[in-house]
Amino acid sequence: MGHESEMPRAYSNLHQMMSMTEPAISLLAAVCEIGPVLATRAHDIERERRIPIDVVERLKAIGVYRLFVPRSHGGLELDFPAGLEILREVAKIDGSLGWTTMIALAGALFTPLLPRQTYDDVYRNGPNVIVAGSVQPIGTAELRCGVWHVSGRWPLVSACQHADWLVGACVVTEGGSLVPGSTRSFALPASEWQIEDTWHSAGLKGTGSHHITIERVAVPEKNFFDSEKQTSCVPGPLYKTLKLFIPLLHAAVSLGIAEAAFDDIVAIAKGGRQQEKATAPMRESEMFRSELGRVDADLRAARAYFRDQVARQWRHALTVSLDDATLHVEGVQSAIWVTNRCVQIADMCFSLGGAAALYDSSPLQRRMRDLHAAAQHPTVQMRRYVEVGTRLLS
Repeated sequence: MGHESEMPRAYSNLHQMMSMTEPAISLLAAVCEIGPVLATRAHDIERERRIPIDVVERLKAIGVYRLFVPRSHGGLELDFPAGLEILREVAKIDGSLGWTTMIALAGALFTPLLPRQTYDDVYRNGPNVIVAGSVQPIGTAELRCGVWHVSGRWPLVSACQHADWLVGACVVTEGGSLVPGSTRSFALPASEWQIEDTWHSAGLKGTGSHHITIERVAVPEKNFFDSEKQTSCVPGPLYKTLKLFIPLLHAAVSLGIAEAAFDDIVAIAKGGRQQEKATAPMRESEMFRSELGRVDADLRAARAYFRDQVARQWRHALTVSLDDATLHVEGVQSAIWVTNRCVQIADMCFSLGGAAALYDSSPLQRRMRDLHAAAQHPTVQMRRYVEVGTRLLS
């Protein structure tokens, strides 16, 4: 690589704040390089309500989906902070693309909970495996004659149309009755599931977050795992503190979308646009410059808080073998705050864009809708602040 001045602007500051490995730098550079090309597919993504397969293949080719896969299985096994910077850059290209990439990265962190034999089977054909699914325990699993019989219908399964494996969570039943407090998750190849076309949404339209179903399917024990109690079948800090990492994956996507919205409004203003009944172009308006400065401050604050939490969680993962309850609550708190601040940033950018931002051709309206949709996810919904308050008063 060249000197820092030759690096894409997207990661010049990152190079100063942390030591990135050569694979991480190369992958981030590759994302920056193909970003403008993939951004032209935004309308295709929204119209088709999924990520086009050729776009998925482009991301596979440069290594995005294997960045958290262990090196023992052909992956890059990047540090968590570096991985999130790459995810953030993907989300800047398109919100749905960032969201489905987040799902794939989370899947790579979940799959080590499977028994080692099954885990090896998942990656038997290489590291570019996409695992998606749902952790809502709304299916049923009953053990009969040594085999688990599973049925269920899970909503909001993003990336299910281009996933290789799908995961569902179940309550355990015995004789048709629930076994109190007993839940288990399982994974099966995507070909064994049915997808219901249910994703007609206001935002994140391209995530293909449909319902998936499975009915009276026999699932062997080796395909089950307990997401709360099971330990990773592969070593390494990436795979032992999963609960701490999930909220920050969400925050990375939100931050990337908000940064893209800010870049959009700056580009519009620099392009010389003058809105109807305005006395001067946007860039010459003192009011516009004032609002833009405030939005920039909000964005910088969100980015700094995000990076601080990511670094803190990663230090914990490097030195401690167990999840930390207090740190988990801090991560949830930061992810909620960052996500909802990003919603406000996108709203302001949309407002500053004026009537032109209303058109389908404007990325501002898409980024605003995507962020409002992202903020509805249970991981970062405002109601989860109660966990922080409870912890503070305990």
